[in-house]
Amino acid sequence: MNLAGLIPAELSTFAAIAICAIAFVSGTARGFSGFGSALIFMPLASSIAAPKLVAALLLIIDFVAAAPLLPNAWKQADRKATAVMVAGALIGVPVGTYFLTRLDPVTTRWIISGFVAALLVLLLSGWRYRGKEHASISVGIGGLAGFCSGLAQTGGPPIVGYWLGRPIPSVIARANILLFFGASDFFSAVAYAVSGLINSDAILLALVVGPVYAVGVWFGASLFGRASENMFRAICYALIAAAVIIGLPALDGVLR
Repeated sequence: MNLAGLIPAELSTFAAIAICAIAFVSGTARGFSGFGSALIFMPLASSIAAPKLVAALLLIIDFVAAAPLLPNAWKQADRKATAVMVAGALIGVPVGTYFLTRLDPVTTRWIISGFVAALLVLLLSGWRYRGKEHASISVGIGGLAGFCSGLAQTGGPPIVGYWLGRPIPSVIARANILLFFGASDFFSAVAYAVSGLINSDAILLALVVGPVYAVGVWFGASLFGRASENMFRAICYALIAAAVIIGLPALDGVLR
């Protein structure tokens, strides 16, 4: 390790700085719009470091950043409806984690790029689930989000698209989303720990990257209300698209 023993030996100081820069940009997107951090972070950071390390790193720093929001979300959420969706994540997260630990890193990067591109299309489409609420649908969406979270920490769009389309107050929808991801992150933490993905390398690197990510979240939150939300969302979408393209393994010989 270098930099006082916090950066894994396989990463150069320049690579760690690049990951910190990516974390700041993705944190800013998260702080302002509430989404987009994983969709920006994962394709880019996994082109610099191993996807296993990157996914564990993002899980740690994002969980710490979101933890203070959970007590209030617990009070405001529809806990019964959220629990049904969490049941799906309980199945999806371990499956996604299994594939993360078994797949070749390049194959994982292709899957991450494909997932993120598909989720970007979902976000751009403005999709919202307007149908009736059924337990099977809730479990299925929770399972899909859990799988995406277990594999690449990218489970946000299906959950956001579902809850924001329900005929419920926005404060409850937001609380449901926060509570779901609190549970999903807990499942991911357990699955990653059992699989050996959360290790000393990921934890120590989080001490370097986490504060930068937190500053990005704070900076993004400070911009809320000062900048056009539509414009910022458009920028986030552009950044996600750029992250997908730049992170493609096929371009390694050109960009790296």
